[in-house]
Amino acid sequence: MNSQFTYCLILGSTLAGPMALSFDRKVQFYKKWKYLFPAMLIPAGIYIAWDSWFTSKGVWSFNENYVTGIRLFNLPLEEILFFFIVPYCCVFIYECLRCYFPRINNSRTGQTILISLAIILLCIGVYYYNRVYTSWTFILNAIFIATLFIWNSFFRKFNSVVFLLSWLVILIPFLVVNGFLTAIPVVLYKDAENLGIRISTIPIEDIFYGMLLAMMNIVIYEKLRNRPSLTSIQTSLPNKL
Repeated sequence: MNSQFTYCLILGSTLAGPMALSFDRKVQFYKKWKYLFPAMLIPAGIYIAWDSWFTSKGVWSFNENYVTGIRLFNLPLEEILFFFIVPYCCVFIYECLRCYFPRINNSRTGQTILISLAIILLCIGVYYYNRVYTSWTFILNAIFIATLFIWNSFFRKFNSVVFLLSWLVILIPFLVVNGFLTAIPVVLYKDAENLGIRISTIPIEDIFYGMLLAMMNIVIYEKLRNRPSLTSIQTSLPNKL
């Protein structure tokens, strides 16, 4: 196979399992696509702009030997697809945990872990403000987590415990995929812009870059999935009157 299809092959392999299992009787994830696909749009837009800017600044770059050469917004087409395929897989895993373990309730423990993580990330991001990948990734994570708790009533359907458990599961395929992307390498990083700490070939920042992407998609997905329908509003109106 032509090496220029390497990134495409990695993405296709990533999507294959979750897509096939989306029709599982218990989860029936395909019935939730109407919430998932709109939920992807805002995070994808933010990440494409972020990625495009970082690419233009040389924070990272792409090995032309392993991409098709088609570019949008200064990014390989495969990188654009990454921001849809990876969230699909992440939300699928999250939904599987919800369906197979419906008794997992939100708790102070989960909230405390997320808040503590936000504080740690904020401190590290501010301290290493001159390392662009580190500071932006850590600080944006901290801000987003803080937003979830400051506007808790608006995001009340977000279950911090299910998210944390699903992220632990997501980390396994995420590290495998990123391992291929960074080991081949398809993506090359400028080490001056990160901490230089790597899990094998993966910069530690990638874990939180992925975490924020997954969290944004899950939060918006839950918001859309739990919004009151027009029928339910109309049904409730006579009772209120």
